[in-house]
Amino acid sequence: MGSNHNNDNLEHKLQAGKLFRHVNSLIVAHLRDNNLNQAASAVASSTMTPMNVEAPPNKLLELVAKGLAVDKDDTLRGVSTAIPFDPIVTAGYGSIPAPRAAYVDFSSMNNTKGPSKNIPKHESRHISEHKNVARCARFSPDGRFLATGSADTSIKLFEIVKVKQMKQPEARDGPVRPVVRTFYDHQQPINDLDFHPQNTVLISGSKDRTIKFFDFSKAVAKRAFRVIQDTHNVRSVSFHPSGDYLLAGTDHSIPHLYDINTFKCYLPLNFQDMGVNSAINQVRYSSTGGMYVTASKDGAIRLWDGVTASCVRSIDGAHGAAEATSANFTKDQRYILSSAKDSSVKLWEVGTGRLVKQYVGATHTQLRCQAVFNDTEEFVLSIDESLNEIVAWDSLTTEIVARWPSNHIGAPRWLEHSPVEAAFVSCGIDRSIRHWT
Repeated sequence: MGSNHNNDNLEHKLQAGKLFRHVNSLIVAHLRDNNLNQAASAVASSTMTPMNVEAPPNKLLELVAKGLAVDKDDTLRGVSTAIPFDPIVTAGYGSIPAPRAAYVDFSSMNNTKGPSKNIPKHESRHISEHKNVARCARFSPDGRFLATGSADTSIKLFEIVKVKQMKQPEARDGPVRPVVRTFYDHQQPINDLDFHPQNTVLISGSKDRTIKFFDFSKAVAKRAFRVIQDTHNVRSVSFHPSGDYLLAGTDHSIPHLYDINTFKCYLPLNFQDMGVNSAINQVRYSSTGGMYVTASKDGAIRLWDGVTASCVRSIDGAHGAAEATSANFTKDQRYILSSAKDSSVKLWEVGTGRLVKQYVGATHTQLRCQAVFNDTEEFVLSIDESLNEIVAWDSLTTEIVARWPSNHIGAPRWLEHSPVEAAFVSCGIDRSIRHWT
């Protein structure tokens, strides 16, 4: 009996030790991959973990996010349950899809010499229209939903499965309706949207200076269940990967960081306004939330520390004197893709602020144009306003590999690519939403 008990004790200790080693490995890899080498080295030496330990990208963050989702009562859904939930919409939302391909390595210096990849030809289909200009779009992290926002102050939510069914030859049951929710709760045009990483919650930023929270699991809810009142026009919004914080890029030059549980707004203690016209056109978190990036009207791309909220690098004149209109991180957080009203798209190295690549040949000088990667980061997409075309570049060679007529009346003003498959959407001043596959 005693020996059995000792064996159980030993087994328990061995398992606990194994778990500790696993956790330590994930911590070291997480710090190292986020360029926090000093901290990684300190943890590695004190826990006898090798610095070069292998771990999938963002594995620690993924496990923590899943654990938090299980652990915490769903505070965002602490609203009236009189409205029925839609089980089809809520089932499995927030699960993190497996990446379709390894990340593209932009660090190799000779990668522009090889042949460019061929991008499959994409066809587009009009899937819905707003009553005024379609201004912005966002896919959910799992790629199952798409939200669009308009100058008509409405938000449409599409279920991608239904969008695909709609594009099939007509079914006997009649036409498929891909719009599963429409929300009306803003007083002025919608500028940007984002999905909560774990819960069925959509946020919107508007010219009416508010950020609104919509629970799209509720079948008949048209209005927001929470509102943040900002002091400025909210131009851009981005959820932290934990879902507990969000960023608002506004007409103010500093991103506003909100705790969504308390609604407190945090600004860096030593912040100063950075210029007379440095309103923020776009703000985006990195995949782990350790950093965020802003594209500003003064032409600068700025990098911010996700913990201290301080500006750690300012690439002034990133696009000359032209207004920077979009900026987002690569999946490995080592590079930033930016676009501006100078008809250029640029790739910057996060660690040094060095310009790595330029993607030229598409004119965009008028609209708040987006440049985006496709889901595998092998291609960059943007808009040529003068020719009314969607342009695709090989992300490594920077060669233009495709030009497609946009099929919008007038140039589209927003592009957004699915995070999980070869599909994207374009939003037009012609009010139309087009889905490309």
